[in-house]
Amino acid sequence: MRLFLSSYHLGNRPEAFVNLVRGRRHAAIIVNAGDGWDPAGRAKAVREEAGVLGELGMTSEELDLRRFFGRPADLPSTLARFDALWIHGGESFLLRRAMYDSGFDSAVTALLKADRIVYAGWSAAVVVLAPTLRGIEWVDSVDVVQAVYHREPVWEGLNLLPYSVAVHYQSDHPESVATDGEVAFYERERMPYRTLRDGQALVVDGDREGLVE
Repeated sequence: MRLFLSSYHLGNRPEAFVNLVRGRRHAAIIVNAGDGWDPAGRAKAVREEAGVLGELGMTSEELDLRRFFGRPADLPSTLARFDALWIHGGESFLLRRAMYDSGFDSAVTALLKADRIVYAGWSAAVVVLAPTLRGIEWVDSVDVVQAVYHREPVWEGLNLLPYSVAVHYQSDHPESVATDGEVAFYERERMPYRTLRDGQALVVDGDREGLVE
């Protein structure tokens, strides 16, 4: 399993992401954490991420998980065309619901276990990998799922990490103060967790796991 999990954008060591990617280095940009944004803002995010990936020598295209709502059987073959996923930050509960409704959960897990893709992204992309999203409500809105998708939030995480991750921890970020409440929740509930400051990224490559900053 190969993961590049950054607190904010590509962090201070983008080469750590590039070094994980094999093949044609073609990436899917997923911006479903921004499905509540206006269309122009969402499109701008896609363009900006494509530009950043291009500077790293990668090609990319957007993969909108909403296209696969109600037809999750079609997603695995689409995901298999990519060497990496680059998942934009935003609303964690929106991203998680989109992953659930599109069948992304099982599809990406299979590809990661077969070591055929890199899962990479920042902020919301990181926190959804935990066993549960409990604690994230200290930072992100739960109600946004009903407002945007007219569905209930999914509290179960993808369970690809054995702990929760508090991003933007002690950073110059608007959510940093709220993250302190999230961490306090994990402490009270005796839940396993890690923190990431902006600039830092957690890198998993097979049995190796490390922090780059």
